[in-house]
Amino acid sequence: MSCRIAPSILSADFGHLADDVARLEAGGADWIHVDVMDGRFVPNLSFGAKVIETVKKLTKLPLDVHLMVVEPEGYFDSFAKAGANNLTIHAEVAPHLHRQLARIRELGCGAGVALNPSTPVETVREVAAELDILLIMTVNPGFGGQSFIATSPDKVRRARALLTETRSRAALEVDGGINRETIAQVWRAGADTFVAGNAVFAAADPRAEIGALRALCTERA
Repeated sequence: MSCRIAPSILSADFGHLADDVARLEAGGADWIHVDVMDGRFVPNLSFGAKVIETVKKLTKLPLDVHLMVVEPEGYFDSFAKAGANNLTIHAEVAPHLHRQLARIRELGCGAGVALNPSTPVETVREVAAELDILLIMTVNPGFGGQSFIATSPDKVRRARALLTETRSRAALEVDGGINRETIAQVWRAGADTFVAGNAVFAAADPRAEIGALRALCTERA
């Protein structure tokens, strides 16, 4: 299984966004992760459709859009139109998960579900076979630069077991505190897609950092 690195532009310099995106491409990033926050589901505000549209013009890389919002279905059409390739919504605010995932796929996007640190993996069992992405939050969502939650590898291991049991082909993504110290732990636990923000953008050479993170994903437990 190969690993995917998805740098989060939440940590980018928006005054030099084109340069930052070009660096990610040159460094071999697989996806670009776009965090969308509404100030309600999480205590922060971030990007809307306009930013997705702007980034789409700057890169051919898939845009992996993470909706940390209440009533996510209100964003599906405009974000798909703006150029999102994947739309991931939170189970905690999606009482009609099956229908919402079907709508995302109707719009031509990969459909993902994210789980907060306190949300059990079992929450997604009934839709696991239909997922394109299962995103395990390894910090509490809302802000960049937080510390990795130490129990996360065990949750990732359980998520991988669930995907295997349900014969799901979903990517198993992790987001939060991913850096050189933590990436191997979640890789060995079964994750294959890694969102990294601060680790990449705070590095002296973001391009080299992507390669360094990828190099740490070598052996499974």
